[in-house]
Amino acid sequence: MAQPRLRKPEMYVGFQGGIMASTVLFNPSVGNMSPITNGCILGGHGGFVFRYSEQKCCAIQVELNYMARGWREKGAATETTSAVDYTRMLHYLELPFLMHIYFGKQTWRGFVNVGPQIGYCVYDEGGKGEQSTTAVHQYRELDNPFDWGIAGGLGFYCRTKNAGLYQFEARFSYSFGTLYSNKTADHFSQSNPMNLSLNIAWLWEVKK
Repeated sequence: MAQPRLRKPEMYVGFQGGIMASTVLFNPSVGNMSPITNGCILGGHGGFVFRYSEQKCCAIQVELNYMARGWREKGAATETTSAVDYTRMLHYLELPFLMHIYFGKQTWRGFVNVGPQIGYCVYDEGGKGEQSTTAVHQYRELDNPFDWGIAGGLGFYCRTKNAGLYQFEARFSYSFGTLYSNKTADHFSQSNPMNLSLNIAWLWEVKK
């Protein structure tokens, strides 16, 4: 009751999309994924955005996204053959619940997004290219298609009078859920995905 409220609540709906660099943090480590740039793979993502605010400088943002993420193992070249990377792409439906903190004037605003997210792997491409090791631990089917973690982003947006709101955001997310079982008898103690994405969104204000 003590929080300063907006004179008129703000509600936005729209679409977003962008590119994503992703990898998986394995422990024990997987060969040919170090440095981290060797383990990153580029993918895309897109989805729907809903944002609602009654409080000054603070809002709730919920998204439903499709994303393609995974990891890469750098191939090794020989005298007779060129290097062929191994790539594993996983396709997820993701549902982030974010606190949206904004600052600035009515037209131009900066913002911070932070909050939890859940997801589910709806399709696994199974891997392409040459397997870089003789071990099969990271090449088998996933044990845990369900994913959960935390995300945080920084960005800015511009509100127009009649053409909606245009938004740019850089976001990092880390999964606490593991791709493979991490019990004492299992090979991996960690197999946690992490992503860095650049997003562009187009939102429209829903007025009473």
